[in-house]
Amino acid sequence: MAQIWVDADACPVPVKEMLYRAATRTSTLVVFVANQALTVPPSPFIQTLRVGRGFDLADNLVIARAAPGDLVVTADIPLAAAVVDKGALALNPRGERYTPDNIRGLLEMRNLMDTLRSGGMVTGGPAAYSQRDRQAFAKELERWLLARTD
Repeated sequence: MAQIWVDADACPVPVKEMLYRAATRTSTLVVFVANQALTVPPSPFIQTLRVGRGFDLADNLVIARAAPGDLVVTADIPLAAAVVDKGALALNPRGERYTPDNIRGLLEMRNLMDTLRSGGMVTGGPAAYSQRDRQAFAKELERWLLARTD
C-alpha cells in the first residue's frame, strides 16, 4: 500500500496538521523523517523516524525507502528529483507537484539560483507560507489520496 514520506525538518506546521488528519481519515501511513525529535498525535497511521544530524541523512533515508506510487512531501528539489526517478510522486508544501516532466528544469533553476546566491547576486528567500499555499497543498494531497484508491 502506498504511503506518504515527509521531509519533516522544514515542513510547515499547517502541512503537518493536514497530513495528520489525512492519515487518520484514510488509514494511510505517514512517516515523518527528521533530524530532531517530533511530537505527533498518537495514531497507528503516523510514524516518526529520527536520523542523526549529518548532511542529507533524512533525504537519504527517504530516497532509500520511498517506493513507486508513494508520495514524498518536500521542498528539497534534489530529494524530489531522486524520488521521482524511483517512481514516487513528490509534492512541495505549496502544492506544486514534481514530475518527470518538470523536475529537471526545476533542478537546473535551483542550481542556478544557488550559484547566484553564493555570488551575492540574489538575496532573500521564499515568500511567507500563505492560505493559498495551504489550499493548493490540500488539493494536491486529496488528489493523490483519491488516485491511490482507484
